[in-house]
Amino acid sequence: MTLFKRTIYLCMLVLLSSTFVNAEIMEGGKTVPSFAQDAASIRHTYETQLYTLPAFKSAHYGLRMYRQTMDPKYSAAIWSDMARVASRLNQFSSEVHTPEQIQVYAQKRLNTYIDDTDERSVLRYNATKTMPEYLYLGVDLLGSMARADEYGLKHKNDKQLKEIIRRYDFKKYATDPAMIEAWAAQLANQVYWLRQLGEQDVVNDFVDAFRLTYPDAQDEQLSDQQFGNKIYGLTHILLADSQYYQHPIKESDHQWIYDYLRKNADTILKRAKEDIIAEVGITFLLAGLEDDPVVYKTQKHIQNAINREKNMVPSTSNGTNLKEGEHRNVLAIMLLDWQTPNAAPTIQDQPKIFISKPYGLVKK
Repeated sequence: MTLFKRTIYLCMLVLLSSTFVNAEIMEGGKTVPSFAQDAASIRHTYETQLYTLPAFKSAHYGLRMYRQTMDPKYSAAIWSDMARVASRLNQFSSEVHTPEQIQVYAQKRLNTYIDDTDERSVLRYNATKTMPEYLYLGVDLLGSMARADEYGLKHKNDKQLKEIIRRYDFKKYATDPAMIEAWAAQLANQVYWLRQLGEQDVVNDFVDAFRLTYPDAQDEQLSDQQFGNKIYGLTHILLADSQYYQHPIKESDHQWIYDYLRKNADTILKRAKEDIIAEVGITFLLAGLEDDPVVYKTQKHIQNAINREKNMVPSTSNGTNLKEGEHRNVLAIMLLDWQTPNAAPTIQDQPKIFISKPYGLVKK
């Protein structure tokens, strides 16, 4: 074959491959969109209305899309995330830093759960009422400090904020069975954030306690809410290890989780909510396991769940509120049209995004 013919042949293969990925396909005698097409439809739904969402939601969406695509069109959403982080850390640095101030702040946060009667809220209230400072430390402070760190930034009073962290033994929260039943995914995030910040490392302690709290042999005895909490905890161990879609992860580092997810994939599809199901598929993609049957199963499930009139994945009660569905739908986009993890944005590598930093944040 001549060089010219070989070149033409290769170009045709690339074109056909691209067409196969993006075009509609025949399934069961009817034409259905490809996964990538459905991802594009959901993306259009959100991106034409992105800045009608609260800043936290648009930032959550924009950061994940940036880490997938590196597209600068998401820069405004990332800046709003920086502003949120700066505002939180400014408040804590100046107004909520003494033990007494933290206790008052945390008690107010805890009181928001008093009148809630759903299973998750009741579990959270009962688990946290004896240690409400967790709501300040784990839920609010650590996440903001870790996000700034991911951007290559820190708060101007970083030393003061780290001293606050060191007042508390996070192992108490991370290994308490009632706390794990109430906050599994959040605790997974937080123990990895602590490690990321160079503070107390209780990742292994949390994992050991998690496995004792949720032995696999007792899955059938769990309510759907608790089963979902378990799977959500598992996926967030993996997502946290990737620093939230920034780095690939190794299956062998978490073999017990991948073995469990494979073995129980069909049960997860039946019992878990769509955002958790999407996360399961994404954790396999993060490990370079795109050909694993679990990926296709989760993709097909999410595709089948799409509301074709609204072009989004609805809630379990068929709700199509954009704000409430943002988390679920950005995960659906990522699962159906996975790109690649990117350790970004950072002030070192994408300085244009950080030209005008919100007050309080400085370069590390």
